[in-house]
Amino acid sequence: MKQQFATPHQNSYDVVIVGGAIYGSSIAWWLTNNENFDGTILVVERDPSYEFCSTTHTNSCMRQQFSAEINIRISQFAAEFVRNFREALGGDERIPDIPIQSYGYLYLADTPEFAAHLKESQAIQSRLGAGTRHMSRDQITAEYPFYQLDDIIAGNHNPVNEGYFDGNSLFDWWKRLAREKGAEYCTNEVVGMELDDDRSTVNAVTLATGERISCGTVINCSGPRAVLTSRMAGIEIPVEPRKRYTYIFDAEKPLEKDLPLTIDPSGVHVRSDGRYYLAGCPPSITGEGDPAVGYDDFNADHSLWENHVWPLIATRIPQFEAIKLTNMWVGHYAYNTLDQNAIIGPHPEVRNFIFANGFSGHGLQQSPAMGRGIAEWISHGEYRSLDLSPFGFDRIMKNEPFKEKAVI
Repeated sequence: MKQQFATPHQNSYDVVIVGGAIYGSSIAWWLTNNENFDGTILVVERDPSYEFCSTTHTNSCMRQQFSAEINIRISQFAAEFVRNFREALGGDERIPDIPIQSYGYLYLADTPEFAAHLKESQAIQSRLGAGTRHMSRDQITAEYPFYQLDDIIAGNHNPVNEGYFDGNSLFDWWKRLAREKGAEYCTNEVVGMELDDDRSTVNAVTLATGERISCGTVINCSGPRAVLTSRMAGIEIPVEPRKRYTYIFDAEKPLEKDLPLTIDPSGVHVRSDGRYYLAGCPPSITGEGDPAVGYDDFNADHSLWENHVWPLIATRIPQFEAIKLTNMWVGHYAYNTLDQNAIIGPHPEVRNFIFANGFSGHGLQQSPAMGRGIAEWISHGEYRSLDLSPFGFDRIMKNEPFKEKAVI
């Protein structure tokens, strides 16, 4: 069925946000709650059902186990924000509590090199207050005897404020409260941008229905479609859609305790999911690469589960020999091919074009800090809470990757 687009209420806005999913809504909410911002906001979303956006396909995970200090601090803020969600959103009694199911991530190392990397990362995380433990194979076995660890040397596990949470509630309440505080959400699509003569400013955007909307700032929150939006301003960014598979299964013999989100050296991850279990993987576990796909390509390779994922899970956890697949889906990462980290902040030449792109699977857990940072930039012209400049576009222009070793 063809989407029925709508017309905005005005023909000029201080901020136009292209994309209304987790980042569009995070930034809209943070802006409406920034006392130094009193402008108008238009959020343009092409599909208000959000059926195929990355936000609705997320596994809603939270981790502090990164190797770069700024990524650790971003996730620590997210954990604090989620644990105090109602208070963070103003104490509104309608807002639910959102607990973090702190099963933790468990990274398994099968080589001395990766074990050394885990130990180094644990030292950084511990210095910043994270609860990460570096564990020997025997220590892991003693705590989680259901693993088969003959090939494993060591692991890292953090059971504090690390696991998964209800990301849909986070998204829903940001969107709802941003609208209540004046942000306008419009079902439409930005199809063009008008720049000034020296191409340093976006003066207006053009919508699919033909309207020209003047703007003070444009924010690219287009997820896997980010480059389609940036090209309207003459900007190339290394972001493309890549498939990620999620599987929900039941076990004939459930484990005796909660399963941490286990990062297997094979590339498969698996964790408890209530009374069920959740597994995920990239298509590259087949050995055939991880290609970009079409923006509307959510077709599943159904042989992936039977031939690769299940055998890998059952090898690592023999109790999962007898399991039943109950659900599965394919989502898209907004994959930054340079370094699998976010592109945040203004373009150095088109000065009112702001990026919130390329999160490569980290987007949901980073959305509280990144949304706050973008709102600070727009309101104050600088980051005030966390310095997000390491994620700026300058590194893209220079082809200098941001160094983060803990990429899943």
